[in-house]
Amino acid sequence: MDRKPASDLRTGFTTGACATAAAKAAAGALLGAGFSNPVRITLPRGQTPDFELVETAAGDSWASAAVRKDAGDDPDVTHGALIRATVRRGPPGVTFRAGAGVGTVTRPGLPIPPGEPAINPVPRQMIRDALQEVATTHGALLAFEVEISVPGGAELAARTWNPRLGIVGGISILGTTGIVRPFSCAAWIASIHRGIDVARAAGLAHAVGATGATSEQVAQAHYALPDHAMLDMGDFAGGMLKYLARHPLPRVTVAGGFGKLVKLSQGALDLHSARSQVDFAALGRLAAQVGADGAAIAAANTAQQALEIAGPALAEAVARRAQQVARDTLRGAEVRLGVLIVDRRGQIVAETAT
Repeated sequence: MDRKPASDLRTGFTTGACATAAAKAAAGALLGAGFSNPVRITLPRGQTPDFELVETAAGDSWASAAVRKDAGDDPDVTHGALIRATVRRGPPGVTFRAGAGVGTVTRPGLPIPPGEPAINPVPRQMIRDALQEVATTHGALLAFEVEISVPGGAELAARTWNPRLGIVGGISILGTTGIVRPFSCAAWIASIHRGIDVARAAGLAHAVGATGATSEQVAQAHYALPDHAMLDMGDFAGGMLKYLARHPLPRVTVAGGFGKLVKLSQGALDLHSARSQVDFAALGRLAAQVGADGAAIAAANTAQQALEIAGPALAEAVARRAQQVARDTLRGAEVRLGVLIVDRRGQIVAETAT
């Protein structure tokens, strides 16, 4: 069954997908094949969309192409931005550069190390795969330098969390699936409620509400649960828990990444980055209670960095506190509730007893 919110809102494409399309077109031109327009790419889940090029240019040792980002009906600050890729010959593999309007990472704790362009791991892999396809088609080695730029990206970044995270100079190139799904709070929460209704009707003994795809996949495999036991909680922990208070299931596990569940442990019921943030001072005090360096945690740039410093003891303490916040939100409903924390590699770092 489709567990995503039902709506008529239009999907769009991530900056990572747009950058991949632009880079693939530029690489083809660099190798003498001209600019393919539209250009087709393969997304991580197998979709093969076409992208129209809105700008092309080439010189003796470089080629450039650009795509206009269409975020669909999602209120994305980068909707309509020009995503440009300039491709040159480089050392073996793919080397990434930050052009104008694309940020550079300056602090630890992010998926990309300091000093690197703020192009996240999945978009990097998408670009590598696309350029490998081009190189293979033309009998060339995979040896390219790719510069991604976004005109006006520095101004756009001021409307995001990038400056606080230490990403300077522009936006990040993001996306894990290549698809932007419209963000409709009411529709999403309604889908959570319907998921709970289905689980109750099916007589399920255990369901999971997860913050994202990775934690959902890990939890489903860990507990050997069917698809209809997975509640599409996303950031709406409160929307799920408050409905469960009135429509209980025998057992529910809240699963998520460390950063999201830190926010839950601190009392936030909406885990979206625009509406709740990690209190690092409070996290530092909790870390000190479990023997970790509280001052280092309080000064951390991201929750991921805090986890790397403190390790599983802090994750376990966060899980217990998140469990208590969730139980309080259930207001005495007869639900055996547990918490599962999953790291970025898909490893379980904490699990509470129900």
